[in-house]
Amino acid sequence: MTNTVLHKSETRGHANHGWLNSHHTFSFANYYNPERMHFGVLRVLNDDIVAEARGFGTHPHDNMEIISIPLEGDLEHKDSMGNTTVIKEGDIQVMSAGTGIYHSEYNKNKDQAVKFLQIWVFPNKKNVTPRYDQITLDVNDRHNKLQQILSPNTDDAGVWIYQDAWFHMGNFDKGLTATYDVKKKGNGVYTFVLKGSFNIAGFEVNQRDGFGIWDTDQFELEATTEDAQILLMEVPMG
Repeated sequence: MTNTVLHKSETRGHANHGWLNSHHTFSFANYYNPERMHFGVLRVLNDDIVAEARGFGTHPHDNMEIISIPLEGDLEHKDSMGNTTVIKEGDIQVMSAGTGIYHSEYNKNKDQAVKFLQIWVFPNKKNVTPRYDQITLDVNDRHNKLQQILSPNTDDAGVWIYQDAWFHMGNFDKGLTATYDVKKKGNGVYTFVLKGSFNIAGFEVNQRDGFGIWDTDQFELEATTEDAQILLMEVPMG
């Protein structure tokens, strides 16, 4: 039997540090909810706004796949592997933290906040050599369809991670539908509505709501508002 869970946007954890305004779908930092620890191997989904000319100082990570999806503005990234890059809307950034990395993220703009999603996924391999990658995608390729942005495969569309996970993004006109076929048996899909509203498998899911579905092979989604935007994250449930 298909299982589902709906996390309304207003039930998320919230921390406003002034320079950082963050909403946490799952337990993170000072937000702890034993019912909201993770969805399968999806551990963190943070909806972050970084103030002008502010950012995260250098800090460590290990044994985690860290994906950043900028939604507005530019974010400068520096890390202990020697990378200095800027990510912006249309880019997807991934780090396999593995044996350990340090990095910082900074909004160099003095006139615009940065909005981005920070996503952590437990890896299926521990203590790998740390790696960094980023790509720029054509957002037109997700108009009224689902564009793959992440997979487990190095030669597939999007970035890749050490996990049997597939991420897609889509921007839909009102009334348009899509069918999602689960790529690997036993995986679940956590959907996050970036803008507007969708009907997903018969449930109304609104802006910044999260909706998880598992024990199914496929499901349908329909945009119920104009310019509805969505992120789908298929992950192992074990």
